[in-house]
Amino acid sequence: MTVKTKNYDIADINLADKGRFRMEWAAKEMPVLALLEERFKREQPLKGVRIAAAMHVTTETANLMRVLLAGGAEAALCASNPLSTQDDVAAALVVHYEMPVFAIKGESNEQYHEHLQRVLDIKPHITMDDGMDLVATLHTSRAELLDNVVGGTEETTTGVIRLKAMAAQGALKFPVIAVNDAMTKHFFDNRYGTGQSTIDGIIRATNVLLAGKNFVVGGYGWCSKGIAMRARGMGANVIVTEVDPVRALEAAMDGFRVMPMIEAARIGDIFCTSTGDINVIDRHHIEVMRDGAILANSGHFDVEINMKALREMAVEITRVRDFLDEYRLPDGRRVYVAGEGRLVNLAAAEGHPSAVMDMSFANQALSAEYILKEGPNLENKVYNVPESIDREIAALKLSAMGISIDTLTPEQEAYLNEWTLGTGH
Repeated sequence: MTVKTKNYDIADINLADKGRFRMEWAAKEMPVLALLEERFKREQPLKGVRIAAAMHVTTETANLMRVLLAGGAEAALCASNPLSTQDDVAAALVVHYEMPVFAIKGESNEQYHEHLQRVLDIKPHITMDDGMDLVATLHTSRAELLDNVVGGTEETTTGVIRLKAMAAQGALKFPVIAVNDAMTKHFFDNRYGTGQSTIDGIIRATNVLLAGKNFVVGGYGWCSKGIAMRARGMGANVIVTEVDPVRALEAAMDGFRVMPMIEAARIGDIFCTSTGDINVIDRHHIEVMRDGAILANSGHFDVEINMKALREMAVEITRVRDFLDEYRLPDGRRVYVAGEGRLVNLAAAEGHPSAVMDMSFANQALSAEYILKEGPNLENKVYNVPESIDREIAALKLSAMGISIDTLTPEQEAYLNEWTLGTGH
């Protein structure tokens, strides 16, 4: 197979055609990106712009990369998680789009960090990050490149949390758009995408029946809401654990049992975390779990389950299925971990369905265009996606789905902008 670029590090170049066919299948469910691609080809808003991206290398991400390239960008891509790469997609981007890609499913931590460095070698004007590892690397070991950077975008809850902490300490050296916090991202991608893909990952890793099981969800943010919703839809008895009283109250009002993790640990059959914090499932929780408990994580980093403690507790560790490890404890109990404690929807499955990523990645493309225009006028902090972009994407998605909505009449608009009209007027 002919390879047009030598600047890559992937698993198997011969998977390129398979990856291209899967990209095309995903594109059928991504009409908003298709509309943006048409405009970007015509207007070339990213011409000459270098974009360094650290994202999950999936069919959906590949279609985003295609749009950026169509807009004139020079882009390089690496994985944002060692287990989230689809090797055929990486090959397709290298062969069919001449794009530098540095990503291998199952790569070591050393390879992962080396790939971040390789992507930064293009001296980016814009960063696209998924978890903030790229931005962190840029600010530490590659600080000499910061003067080139106009701004960046961030895809995940975890990354936004880290960026806001960085900005609060005055350490962030360029503005970043929090794509994760767009309404058309967290309402749909985080809830419906994470909900479906996480359940998919758990089932692929374990092949267990969810109906009738006690399914414990760590957290009740947008991602966890989706997981709880879909687990209940599969017939599971869902328990939610939380540290935020408002979210805990919301979970209770949504009909879920709410309790501390230490209580849930004693009765849970399946556990799934998605909080963005460390040690949501810790040593003392594992100590009281039932024999056969299954642990999974759908947060970005592999820190939500205390894997170090679990490895120390285990007397034997066995790979019993693809992406499922058995940890045998001294008293004979067995605890199973899906996807090595990494985000299970991509470690053991294919990630979010393309229909929801259509909106998320439209936000990425339009935010890149926005930050290129407005970056010099922005402070070094985290910004929300402009409301106009959010609404444009929602309108395009509705149109693509064949759904029409009402518009305000001039009389209604006038009423909403008038404070003197009350009762009897």
